Parts: sequence; C-alpha cells; structure tokens
Amino acid sequence: MANQIAANFATMGDVDAAAATADHIAMFWDPRMKASVFADLTDLSPIAEQAIMLLRQDPHPSHQTQATEFVAANEVGASDAG
Repeated sequence: MANQIAANFATMGDVDAAAATADHIAMFWDPRMKASVFADLTDLSPIAEQAIMLLRQDPHPSHQTQATEFVAANEVGASDAG
C-alpha cells in the first residue's frame, strides 16, 4: 500500500512525493500497519522507502496535501476515505 500511495504522489517529484507519502501514512495508517512497514522495507519503491525514512526522523510530519488538512480542522474522524 505504501508503494501505491507513493505512486499516486509521484508527479510531485521524488522529494515532495516522499513528504506527502510520509504525511499520508502518519495521518491515516493504523499503528500496526506502520509497525509492519517500519520492520520490513523490502519491495518498497524509492519514494515509499524515503517516506519511511522521513517518518523515522519525525513521526509527525507537516501536512503536505489538502487530503490531510481537514483533520487539523478538528473534523470528526481521521480518514480521507469519506
């Protein structure tokens, strides 16, 4: 799933896509999902791997896309799934 998120943001360029992927993972992934990807970087795309490295440095990155900004506005829920 990290690769799919990274591919979605790839048009932003590698650096911005990694930051947006990290933001998305930080905001929307269950702790068990995060633990799983942190434990095994095998088969991650370069953007997804860089996102995980960013999250290891800062588990609460700044928001990069509008999809994550609504949570900061104290709306109910913590998902961009609808």
